[in-house]
Amino acid sequence: MASFRTKSPEETERLAEELGQKLSRGNVIFLFGDLGAGKTTFVKGLARGLGVPKDYYVQSPTFAIINEYPGRVPLYHVDLYRLEPEDVYDLGLEELAEQGVLVIEWSERLPFFFDKAIKVYFEIIGPSERLITIEDKK
Repeated sequence: MASFRTKSPEETERLAEELGQKLSRGNVIFLFGDLGAGKTTFVKGLARGLGVPKDYYVQSPTFAIINEYPGRVPLYHVDLYRLEPEDVYDLGLEELAEQGVLVIEWSERLPFFFDKAIKVYFEIIGPSERLITIEDKK
C-alpha cells in the first residue's frame, strides 16, 4: 500500500498515468471516494498511461454506465453510482475485465468482488489537494 499527496488535478493525472503505463489486460481497479474527490481525473491519467488517443474526451460514465476507450489495451470505465447491486450482474464486468483494463467508480455497490483488484482511495484534503492511497494485492 502506498499513499500520495497531489496538489492539483494535473498531479493526480500524472500519478494515474504512471500506474496506467504498468497495467495490462485483466487488471481491475476499484475507485473509492466522495463526489468531487478526483476519481474521474484519475481515470483521465490512466487513459493517457494506457495510450488512449488524446482526441478522446474521458468523462464520468454516470449516465452511460460504461465508457470504452481504445488504447494499447481497451479501457472500460464504469460508474455504478446510479445502480442497485442486483443491476450489476447484467453488465458483463467479468468479460470486460478479460478484454482490457476495468476501472469501477462506486465499486462498493458491487455485489461481488474481483480477487486481485487494485483499490484506490481518494481523500479530499483541500480545494485541489488529495490524499490518494493505492492498495495492490498482487
